[in-house]
Amino acid sequence: MEKRNTEEWFRYGSWWRRLFLNRRYKDVLFRRIFQDKKDLLELYNALNGSTYTDFEALEVVTLEDVIFMKMKNDLSFIIGSSINLYEHQSSWNPNMPLRGLIYFARQFEGLISSRGDDLYGKKAIEIPTPVYIVFYNGRGMDTDNVMLYLSDSFSAGRGSGCLECTCEVLNINRGYNRTLMERCRRLWEYSEFSSEIEENIKSGMNRKDAVETAMDICIEREILKDILVREKAEVLHMLLTEYDEKKHLRNTYREGVEAGYEKRLREQVQKKLSKGKTIPVIAEELEEDTHIIEQIVASITAR
Repeated sequence: MEKRNTEEWFRYGSWWRRLFLNRRYKDVLFRRIFQDKKDLLELYNALNGSTYTDFEALEVVTLEDVIFMKMKNDLSFIIGSSINLYEHQSSWNPNMPLRGLIYFARQFEGLISSRGDDLYGKKAIEIPTPVYIVFYNGRGMDTDNVMLYLSDSFSAGRGSGCLECTCEVLNINRGYNRTLMERCRRLWEYSEFSSEIEENIKSGMNRKDAVETAMDICIEREILKDILVREKAEVLHMLLTEYDEKKHLRNTYREGVEAGYEKRLREQVQKKLSKGKTIPVIAEELEEDTHIIEQIVASITAR
């Protein structure tokens, strides 16, 4: 995407950016945990039943700003004959196969260019096998895994057209994919830490207390202890960034609302109100602040 177009995406202000940035505190933590090649290789082995031990053979090829909206793909690496894209999601996105297609196309373009391969030559160009996995710990998924298909987005439906890109989504919420968690302790630790934060928030704690309490509990239980003890302040700041942004958004709600998103959100709220749902329930289902839903409801009922 050209820089001009990217800037156009951003010009809508904080509400539009919020769609993409608001959930990213977990994504940043996920990348931080698995930036160590040793831990990343353990995750790869756990997923594939392999026994690689030389983590230096793992070539990290994560691209910066590869996906629209300046979103960074989480982890990408080449090992053996495969190129692996691992992403973390805490909110559901049905467009992940399309993101994967764009990502791999750019990776292959760069690989072919760097090797000087001739796309128009008589020799078949060998490229690594792409593997796309998303680790999901948001709401609404009650199975261990689900496969998403690019062709589901085609007007003619799955299996049509000449392109396909699959994305396997793995549920890493507490209690799911137990075998995988047993094989990769780091992934289990991340799942437990995230679950502790969410449980604390559900119990009524504010985000700062929820994070600090989760950190203390996990350190005591030897969960992510090395990272949490060594980088406690940095991790806390990382996790509270989302909270601070939400606070700012509440203060600038009327000034920063992007018209298109506000309209869609109002329609969703109005539909749920007509079904007799309460404000807290609507906020939970739409994953929005209760404060914002209250404002929208007030504007609807005032008419």
